[in-house]
Amino acid sequence: MKKSSGTPPAHTRIERDTMGELAVPSDAYYGVQTARAIENFPISALRMPRSVIRAMGLIKRAAASVNQSLGLLDKKPADAIKVAATEVVEGKLDAEFPVDIFQTGSGTSTNMNTNEVISNRATELLGGARGSKLVHPNDHVNLGQSSNDVIPTAIHIAAGELMQHQLIPALTRLQKALNRKAKEFDKIVKIGRTHLQDATPVRLGQEFGGYARQIELGIQRVKRAQDALSEVALGGTAVGTGLNCHPKFSSKVMAIISKETGCTFKEAKNHFEAQSAQDSLVEASGELRTIAVSLMKIANDVRWLGSGPRCGLGEINLPETQPGSSIMPGKVNPVIAESVTMVCAQVIGNDVTVTIGGQAANFELIVMLPVMAYNLLQSIELLASVSDNFAVKCIDGIKANEERCKSLIEESLAMCTALAPEIGYEAAAKLAKDAYKSGKTVREVAKEQKVLSDKRLTELLDPWRMTMPGGPVGSAGG
Repeated sequence: MKKSSGTPPAHTRIERDTMGELAVPSDAYYGVQTARAIENFPISALRMPRSVIRAMGLIKRAAASVNQSLGLLDKKPADAIKVAATEVVEGKLDAEFPVDIFQTGSGTSTNMNTNEVISNRATELLGGARGSKLVHPNDHVNLGQSSNDVIPTAIHIAAGELMQHQLIPALTRLQKALNRKAKEFDKIVKIGRTHLQDATPVRLGQEFGGYARQIELGIQRVKRAQDALSEVALGGTAVGTGLNCHPKFSSKVMAIISKETGCTFKEAKNHFEAQSAQDSLVEASGELRTIAVSLMKIANDVRWLGSGPRCGLGEINLPETQPGSSIMPGKVNPVIAESVTMVCAQVIGNDVTVTIGGQAANFELIVMLPVMAYNLLQSIELLASVSDNFAVKCIDGIKANEERCKSLIEESLAMCTALAPEIGYEAAAKLAKDAYKSGKTVREVAKEQKVLSDKRLTELLDPWRMTMPGGPVGSAGG
């Protein structure tokens, strides 16, 4: 768009701000400041996530109610703002938010985009023309607010809602699926592995119980992140002093939003901390990164345990979801687990961006908020969707290959570990080496060398017994 001179182009209207006049599409609810942002930031196809736009609508709607109750805003414009803001909350005006993620670091362009959309829609509801500012974007919609406190507040709300309504339910579903498998596989004994080498036996159910606990702890991490995000910047206005804001404004607005979202949000104890930094976003992203690391471990274990079907470990059989090769007929790959690992890589990368964004805090304002929001919220949504998919299309359908598990145990040289407390570490090590050289099992060599009675060997080399604490005390390997 170019500065207007003379007759404006067809299908546009001319709007003015403090920098002059600019043509705006005549049918747009956004206004001149949004139009400038479109001109200034032709960077990418990335836009502010829907969850943030929804949160912006929640804030503007609650702000109008509170400002009216405090006697700061007349009923007619307040009611019109609430209706328009509700349409923003519900996604009816999503096409009116075209501003790029890579914009002003405070997110001012998105705040003004929201103010203008609600202003023009409210003006229209009152019978005015778009662009006439019958309901003013700054004086009415943004009353008692600044981009510097609204944008970080919207990010916290968006993240808190997504965690509560998407991520926690998805992780809970995955944790329950893993717990079911832990119980189903509890009687299946298999070889344990450390350093990718044979180790003492474990139960397949114990392995899956470990995975379930990882996800259980992941849910706790999400809740810690929610707690970190519960304090919001609203009420600090430009720099944290609360200039031009009623002292009761923030607490009243957050009470409304907490009730509407089912999440707890409250005014920050210190507005200078809440606006000059976003350690809470960095903390939340770090918790998400940890969950991604957990999922990466589980998904990779599932891939390895299901490798084969004949020439790999093959201790579990994964659900067959799609043909695995364009050249090898009959090949089926662990594609669901692979999709999990790629999401984990993305989330870990997103955390780097959020961390760098957290460092962009100079004096009274942090100036990478939009990109921090985009990456954090993408991480939440990706972890939620992939956790649910992992549970439904992979974990629920896993079957144990019991015969394979049994056969690998007897072949393991690590069986000698159970003999070490009675015959000594060095004697047990020699037994393992003799078994390896001869191609025989530890049991067979132990019987040949008569290191213990057959009865005692049977007791000590019982794989099930080795999956439980107790027995003779001695070195247990490394």
